[in-house]
Amino acid sequence: MIVWVNGAFGAGKTTTARELLDLIPNSTLFDPEVIGGALPWLLPPKRLAEVSDYQDLAFWRRMVVDTAAALHAEVGGVLIVPMTLLRQEYRDEIFGGLASRRIAVRHVLLAPAETILRARIAAREVPETADGELRVRQWSLDHIEPYLAALGQWLAADAYLLDTGALTPREAAERIAEAVRTDAAGVCEIVQTPQPTAETLAAGVLLFDDRDRVLLVDPTYKAGWEFPGGVVEPGEAPAAAGIREVAEETGIRLTGVPSLLVIDWEPPQPPGYGGMRLLFDGGSLPADAAEQALLPGPELRACRFVTESEAATLLPPVRYERLRWALRARERGVPLYLEGGVPVGCGGASAAPRATG
Repeated sequence: MIVWVNGAFGAGKTTTARELLDLIPNSTLFDPEVIGGALPWLLPPKRLAEVSDYQDLAFWRRMVVDTAAALHAEVGGVLIVPMTLLRQEYRDEIFGGLASRRIAVRHVLLAPAETILRARIAAREVPETADGELRVRQWSLDHIEPYLAALGQWLAADAYLLDTGALTPREAAERIAEAVRTDAAGVCEIVQTPQPTAETLAAGVLLFDDRDRVLLVDPTYKAGWEFPGGVVEPGEAPAAAGIREVAEETGIRLTGVPSLLVIDWEPPQPPGYGGMRLLFDGGSLPADAAEQALLPGPELRACRFVTESEAATLLPPVRYERLRWALRARERGVPLYLEGGVPVGCGGASAAPRATG
């Protein structure tokens, strides 16, 4: 299990986390700041210069998940992780990655009032390296507004909220330890999708509204937009898997067997294993069903109907190519075989059509 101590800069995450070590048996502190400190030794300077916050690096987010999982496997027990996460997609990606490794996350949010945060930041001691400390202080102040925005939108939705304004770090730790013990700080309901260990077979279903726009979904358990669908389970027919995933993700229950549009072999690209990807035509949804699809379920951060040109801005290139050719196959009434998003046989890719919007 992981107890993730979230909150704005100045909320007292690190001092509270250290106190928790005495209160939660068999616990270990893991501070992702150490990964940030190692980045200059791991990445080229030009890559680091492209971002102002190391959390914007997919590399950092993967390292946090992989390191936490490896440390948890090594020491067992409870990991206590003090780290600010203010972007929902990053929180979902990291917590989803941990959940996929069957590591439960209890999300704790330290939330003193804004005036207390500002006072704590202003009171930070300035050591000999004053310029560096002043930059840290300004950085902390600059992140108060994003924190307040996240707090009003999503941050407190599934967290154990604790106002630490009048609490010492020890008192805050005692409250958290009790909440963990009594399950008041519950496990985050991030979908647990196991990480593949070999090539996978996955099935997606294209659903359309009355304007012939296609439905894309933004899963909570991984980053990026995609089609409704998922990995085919052992002994399961691909079309049935697509129907099942649509129901689980959107609540829409399809009847009948959808027709095949494309079979796409996705080559392995480490750390991914690739595999076969099938897209089916789920048809046009009735108006009431389309409205239902616009209400995300527990597996989705968001979903929306988009045009082909809009999809090009949301989907990764290979996934967009898969969609583009699936739409052509739907128009022609003939399924296509692709490799890496490129048609093979049946005329090949020489006459590849382009999106017109």
